[in-house]
Amino acid sequence: MTDAPLLPGGDHSLLLVDDDKAFLTRLERAMEKRGFAVRSADTVAGGLAAVNASPPAFAVVDLRLEDGNGLDVIEILHSRHPEARAIILTGYGNIATAVAAGKLGAIDYL
Repeated sequence: MTDAPLLPGGDHSLLLVDDDKAFLTRLERAMEKRGFAVRSADTVAGGLAAVNASPPAFAVVDLRLEDGNGLDVIEILHSRHPEARAIILTGYGNIATAVAAGKLGAIDYL
């Protein structure tokens, strides 16, 4: 990562939410090496708690989690930090959830 700020003010906070713990750990390490201040959660409840405690500038959120839908995290994130940039990850994608993710503020749906 370059020294240029990713957002005005240089906020490099990143929330990762995924219930695949091995993937979550690998992604967390990779993003820390790129200069992000990473927090992670493996449930919707954990993601919501992290957002409510301190909304991050960036988020990567799994769509399907054991305790619910990752779109709930995106919705609260954008209500608390409208400029935040979020990406939804899923192996179960469809057009309806992609549209919903976009409407809730996700910048990409993979």
